[in-house]
Amino acid sequence: MTRIGYTMMGEQTPARQLVDDVVAAERAGFDYAVASDHYFPWLEEMGHSPYAWSVLGAAAYATENLPLMTYVTCPIMRYHPAVVAQKAATVGVLSGGRFTLGLGAGENLNEHVIGQGWPPVNTRHEMFREAIEIIKGLFEGGYFTYRGEYFDVDSAKLFDLPEQPVPLAIAASGTQSGDIAARYGDALVAVDPDTDLVRWFNDSRGQGRPVYGQLAISYDPDRDAAVERAHRLWRWALPGWKVMAELPAPVNFAAAAATVRPEDVAEKIPCGADVEAVVEAVRAYTDAGFTHVALVQIGAEHQRAFIEWSEKELLPALRRG
Repeated sequence: MTRIGYTMMGEQTPARQLVDDVVAAERAGFDYAVASDHYFPWLEEMGHSPYAWSVLGAAAYATENLPLMTYVTCPIMRYHPAVVAQKAATVGVLSGGRFTLGLGAGENLNEHVIGQGWPPVNTRHEMFREAIEIIKGLFEGGYFTYRGEYFDVDSAKLFDLPEQPVPLAIAASGTQSGDIAARYGDALVAVDPDTDLVRWFNDSRGQGRPVYGQLAISYDPDRDAAVERAHRLWRWALPGWKVMAELPAPVNFAAAAATVRPEDVAEKIPCGADVEAVVEAVRAYTDAGFTHVALVQIGAEHQRAFIEWSEKELLPALRRG
């Protein structure tokens, strides 16, 4: 059975509400929760972007049994990988071993803030590979030194580690990132229900490893309101990942999505209160071999209504298949 997750979407929700909402999601019966890790929202209208690791620390303490995960953290510029390892280990301890570190090669949107430019994709993947090796090395305990082309680590050691190493879920969307996921990942993260990518990962790493996807929905009893909200807050996603990784600011995402119509968004995202539409959208991931799908409810002010609807109608329907 596919496990259904809840998304703490920091780009649209204030920090305190993110924690309150994930507690409510646990009580409603979601199987796990993921947290985005951004410096900027995708669009100015989204209005928020708190520091994900402070939120995760609070969520780890406030929840009881809910597995937590970053979806995903970039360890190549804004954060040095040695610092990512320390943060992840600490959340692993705080959560009692309930944390998975989701890692990806990042977006210009979040990484340009340190003023070092945005490398081409081949360079980013080389940096990403080194960063993962550093994180894995530090998770082993003991003093760790690393000399790479992009990163150095000088006699670092993590003094607070969970009993078991934090699992790594590696985001992939093509051949280069897929190779990194296949080599280093305990789990795979993918943005689309790509059967070939899942098969490649399973063939490389062995069957039975988790595969994580994510699905945006816009729940509202008023479908027109759901479509309007989805268009206002989620139109940025339609140009696709190759565009999303390169744009530097919310204003650029607004420009890239200027021709996206409400009906275009409604074709991609389940809108309204149709349970079967969500079940069908999740089934596309299940059929592609995904073991986990995290739902993103669009709109901070509609989280509690979505969670209540999920508990009463959506989650039972998804578990029936």
